[in-house]
Amino acid sequence: MAKSEKESKVSEEVTTPVAPPKAAPAVTSESTGKRKGKQPGRPPHKGKKLKAQIASIYAKVTKEGQVSLDKAITILKQVKRAKFDESIEIHMSLGIDSAQSDQMIRGSVALPHGVGKKVRVLVFCQGDNTTKAKAAGADFVGEGDLIKKIQSENWLDFDVVLATQDMMGQVSRLGKVLGPRGLMPTPKAGTVIGSGQDIAAIIKEFKSGKVEYRSDKGGNVHAGIGKISFDADKIASNALAFVEQVRASKPTGIRGNYIKSVTISATMCPGIPVTL
Repeated sequence: MAKSEKESKVSEEVTTPVAPPKAAPAVTSESTGKRKGKQPGRPPHKGKKLKAQIASIYAKVTKEGQVSLDKAITILKQVKRAKFDESIEIHMSLGIDSAQSDQMIRGSVALPHGVGKKVRVLVFCQGDNTTKAKAAGADFVGEGDLIKKIQSENWLDFDVVLATQDMMGQVSRLGKVLGPRGLMPTPKAGTVIGSGQDIAAIIKEFKSGKVEYRSDKGGNVHAGIGKISFDADKIASNALAFVEQVRASKPTGIRGNYIKSVTISATMCPGIPVTL
């Protein structure tokens, strides 16, 4: 009898159907709280009017081809479609081998008319230089306290970092934080201030619109050279100052065509190749 009951229980366990696992709820734009078209990597939907406007701008730029700097600036102002004051950028393709350390291009140039935005300058200095830096308009001035703040809080609310030569031993500890962002002070970029240099004058240059540039892996350099609201002659003057500085930075080992192409663009406008 006991055996029969045992067999009956085993039979019930085998024949009792097992409920399948519940499927995970589908992830939709409603469940994630994200609007359709707002997912990372997906541009927002463009209406017919916007598509036609963009196509017209590209057609105009393509038809013009390579033009003079003055005409390129005129075209940018004509095709402007954004409501905000767009930034003007310059892009230069150089005939350099970026794999060779002696062919890396890096430096800074003081644009005659600035870049049209407030530049936040941080200065690492000590002693009398602290007073001079504050008087010159530096936004943040300090030494160990600022270094600790950057390390512990990942604080990066600044656009340019300057350092006096006597502070570089301490500032070098920030290489892993500032280096990848192009903010690490270096003599090539003019952001390391020597003992005989005028710290106030250097700070004022960067505050007024001195821009840094550095060649990327593709052998290109880029920089902002103003706002689209600038007068055309001011944009042209800034562009020429930048090109001349890059031309003067040509490595001695370069043979052949050094400046392959120059292009200017605005934030919401396509690039226009220019002849210089």
